[in-house]
Amino acid sequence: MTERVIVIGSGPIRIGQGIEFDYCSVHCVWALREAGFEAIIINNNPETVSTDFDTSDRLYFEPLTMEDVLHIVERERPLGVIVQFGGQTAINLALPLYEAGVRILGSSPDSISLAEDRERFDQVLLELGIPKPPGRTVTSARGAEEVASEIGYPVLVRPSWVLGGRAMEIVYSRDELRSYMTYAVDVSPVAPILIDKYVLGREVEVDVIADGEICVLPGIMEHIERAGVHSGDSMAVFPPQNLSPSVIDQIVRTSTDLAKRMDVRGLMNIQYVVADDVAQVLEVNPRASRTVPYLSKITGIPMIKLATYAILGKSLRDQGYEGGLQPTPPLIAVKSPVFSFTKLKGVDIGLGPEMKSTGETMGIETDYSRALYKAMVASGLDVQTGGALLATIADHDKSESAAIIRAFADLGFTIYATEGTARFLNARGITATPVGKISEPSPNLLDLIRNGQVDVLINTLSTDKQTEREGVQIRRASVEIGIPCLTSLDTARALSMAIASRASGHPFDVRAVSDYLP
Repeated sequence: MTERVIVIGSGPIRIGQGIEFDYCSVHCVWALREAGFEAIIINNNPETVSTDFDTSDRLYFEPLTMEDVLHIVERERPLGVIVQFGGQTAINLALPLYEAGVRILGSSPDSISLAEDRERFDQVLLELGIPKPPGRTVTSARGAEEVASEIGYPVLVRPSWVLGGRAMEIVYSRDELRSYMTYAVDVSPVAPILIDKYVLGREVEVDVIADGEICVLPGIMEHIERAGVHSGDSMAVFPPQNLSPSVIDQIVRTSTDLAKRMDVRGLMNIQYVVADDVAQVLEVNPRASRTVPYLSKITGIPMIKLATYAILGKSLRDQGYEGGLQPTPPLIAVKSPVFSFTKLKGVDIGLGPEMKSTGETMGIETDYSRALYKAMVASGLDVQTGGALLATIADHDKSESAAIIRAFADLGFTIYATEGTARFLNARGITATPVGKISEPSPNLLDLIRNGQVDVLINTLSTDKQTEREGVQIRRASVEIGIPCLTSLDTARALSMAIASRASGHPFDVRAVSDYLP
C-alpha cells in the first residue's frame, strides 16, 4: 500500500497570508507524488490551485482547526503531516497535533517552538553569539512600560503568533504604548507581546533550505524601504545592491548556524536589520515565506521540491546541491507590492509594520533602474515621466527628502509643497510653490489633488496627531483620484530612478523569466 502524507494549506486568503503559500502547498504535493507518495491536501479555500480537483490525490475541504484535522488524520492514517508550507495558520497546528500523537514531518514541533518562543529563541542567539535588537516578551502593560523604558524609545511592539504583522506598531512614547497595549490585548488576548528596540537600518531577508546536515541559501533579498515597513509591503531587490561582502558573509554564517542549531528540516525564513555594517536578527519564521515563489522563479532553484525531499529524508547533496549561498544568475529582479486601497474604503494607505498589500509583482532586467520601472508599472503604479509633484514632508524626514525632491525637479517635475516643506526646499535651491494645508482656506492641497493638478504625491508619516489626521485625508484623496502616493522616502527615491531610466529612452524588452537564466 502506498504511504500517504497530509499537507495542510493556509486556509482562506487574507492580508498577510495568501497565494504564495498556496504555491508552496501545490509544489509540495507535486514533489510528494513524484516521490511515490499519496498526497492529501487539507484546505478550505475554493479560489486556489491547491483545492483544484486534480492537484492532489485527495482533497479535504475542511476548516483548519485541530478537531477537523484530527478527524482526517484518524481516517487517512498518514505517514505524517507537513505544516511548513501553509503559512502561520498551518504552523500554529504543529504543537497541538504533535501532542495528540500525530507525526509532524520536517522540522520538529520543538524546533518550531524554539523559533516562536521569544525567550527560548533569545537564549539560542545568546548561545551562538548572534546580535539582535534588545527587547523582551511581556504579558502586561506595566511590564511593557518597564521594558520600553529600559531599552529606550522608539520600540517595535507586536503580539506573537499573529498574521501579517497584525497590530504591529512603532511606538514613540509611554502614552502611545499604554494605548497600544489596550488594543493589542483585544487582538490577541492570550499571546504575549514582543517589545524590541526599533533599529533604523536596511532590512534583509533570506530563505534557508536545510536537511539537518547542510544548508542551501538560494539568495538574499534586500528591502528597498528601510526597517519599519512590513516585509510584505516593502519593495525588495535581488541580488542585494547595497550590502558589503562582510554583511553578506555575516548573513550566510548566521543563517547556517541558526538552521543547524534549530535542527531545521525543510524551509526557514530569517529577517535581518543591517545597521553600522552589522546584521542583527529581527525574527525567524520556521516555515516557507512569501518570498519562496519569487526566489524560486528568479534563481531557477526548485525550493519547495528540495525542501520536500529533505523533509522526506533525502539529503541536499543527493539532490545535487552543496551548502551555502548559491551562485547569482545574471539578472536584477525587483519585487513590488500590489495594494487594493481603491476597493478597501476608508483604509489609510500609509505603510508601516502592519501588512496591507494584497499581492506582488516582479520586474526583471539586467539594470537596477529598469527593473524598478518594470516592477512599478506591473504593480499598477502610474509612472509619469513628468508633471507635478506635491510634497508634504514630516519634520524628521525633511533633511533626507531634499536630494530626492531635487531629483524629481531635475527630471522636469513642477514641485508643490506645504508651507514648511516649501520653505525648507526653497532655502536649498529647489523651487517649490507653497500650497495651503487642508485646514487652510481654498485653494489648498486637497483642491490641487482633486482638480487633477498633481501627478505624484509624497506624504511621509508624522508623529504629530493633528498633522497625521490631515495626512490620512490626503492619502485617501490620492487613492480616490488615482494618483501615486508614496509614504516612504526610499520608495520615492526608487521611483525617481525608475522615471530617469524611462526618460533616458532606453528600450524595454518584454521577455520570459527563463530568458534571463543561464
